[in-house]
Amino acid sequence: MKKKGKLIIFSAPSGSGKSTIINYLMKQDLHLHFSISATSRAPRGTEQNGVEYFFLTPEEFRQKIANDEFVEYEEVYTDKFYGTLKSQVENQLKEGQNVIFDVDVKGGCNIKKFYGKRALSLFIMPPSIEELRRRLEGRGTDTQEVIESRLEKASYEITFAPKFDKVVVNDDLETAQAEALAIVKEFLNK
Repeated sequence: MKKKGKLIIFSAPSGSGKSTIINYLMKQDLHLHFSISATSRAPRGTEQNGVEYFFLTPEEFRQKIANDEFVEYEEVYTDKFYGTLKSQVENQLKEGQNVIFDVDVKGGCNIKKFYGKRALSLFIMPPSIEELRRRLEGRGTDTQEVIESRLEKASYEITFAPKFDKVVVNDDLETAQAEALAIVKEFLNK
């Protein structure tokens, strides 16, 4: 009989190093698999339904909301929804997969509330807003206006950190990766 998987939730402000830490963990032997989200946006490039996302029309998405089929969802822009289907998570858990969620703070809190002790929630914290500014500017991918908007959002998102099971401060990437790995391993071995 397969051992049922567990859930690991990651949230962080943009530029905190969350994706880098998640990618590091994905390379460890932890049987981690990304949660496949649903979206009402059209596929981009080579994206395939059921691989990167489940692509739904806005009407299909709204029907699933009405049927309470999501663990969490958000309408990011008018008719542009993103969400996590309960059925998809359950299928992955039954397969023995440890499911990783890379979600915003509200989504992270909702998933944790829904799954309770079956889920571990981790918040990746930047060392400071000043350091976050330096990182975002160092990327060279955003306008100053976008950076200011992200920093404002980051200040808000940081207020959610106490709602997470563990907070990892990423002031040194290798240290943060090692800390996240130790926390995830301990949780998976419970």
